[in-house]
Amino acid sequence: MITVSNIDKSYGEVKALKGISLEVGEGELFGLIGPDGAGKTTLMRILVTLLLPDKGFATLEGLDVVADYRKIRKMVGYMPGKFSLYPDLTVAENLQFFATVFGGTVEANYHLIKDIYIQIEPFKNRLAGKLSGGMKQKLALSCSLIHAPKVLILDEPTTGVDAVSRKEFWEMLNNLRHQGITIMVSTPYMDEANLCDRVALFQNGSILSIDTPKNITQSFAGKLYGVRVRTTAQRFECVGLLKQLEGVGSVFSFGESIHVTSYKQSMNGESIREYLKGKGQQEIAVDEIAASIEDVFMELMQNEAK
Repeated sequence: MITVSNIDKSYGEVKALKGISLEVGEGELFGLIGPDGAGKTTLMRILVTLLLPDKGFATLEGLDVVADYRKIRKMVGYMPGKFSLYPDLTVAENLQFFATVFGGTVEANYHLIKDIYIQIEPFKNRLAGKLSGGMKQKLALSCSLIHAPKVLILDEPTTGVDAVSRKEFWEMLNNLRHQGITIMVSTPYMDEANLCDRVALFQNGSILSIDTPKNITQSFAGKLYGVRVRTTAQRFECVGLLKQLEGVGSVFSFGESIHVTSYKQSMNGESIREYLKGKGQQEIAVDEIAASIEDVFMELMQNEAK
């Protein structure tokens, strides 16, 4: 459904995209995963015909994003990262406006948005600018679906939204995927990557990896250990000490624990604990753990920097 081939895009001296290539199948939920400034938004804007690539090409269902931009705009639903509906129109007025823009009616495609819109319908006469963050996202999703698009492109739709609304939003996307809509969604939240069929890990305008979340985590080559300590100050001390330990590949602070990668067969949890104990660190717990997508991402970033 979506093909991207060797796309480059620069803003002055800044290279936002560097030879990006990927494919998204029909009905797939595909994630662009990476931090702010990685190039996710630039790629999405090219796909929805808002930006021109400097090099390469992209197609949606065989239609070129440059030559066939008018046709593509009719078949794509786009939800930008910033809330961009009309704040001085009501919920119902915004929905009616977007249906009319595409030459349709709310009634004709209400079945597509029913499960989403029913949650905000009690507030249909409220101004969009007065909605909560979660309700704004649901309204924006409804407006991007009301013309029955074949492709839905969502730029960080859950950023700044509470945990409950994030969960509800991803449940909605999963339901839409089962209706045959192809979805591309970007997010800086690594935990959301596991909710996609496949993901592309983005960093500095390049793709580090493309695969299923399961395959990406299984690609982690070394052993990973989680080190838990008592205090924040102790955690900072242990990060510095672990970076000096021979055989350690990487050390990153993850929440209340430290993730340590080792490619040395003789290293294990007990040897790490004894090393830290010898450095005066007490009450330390060390366990071998399974790698997350964030662990793989951090490892790939470190390898790229070498």
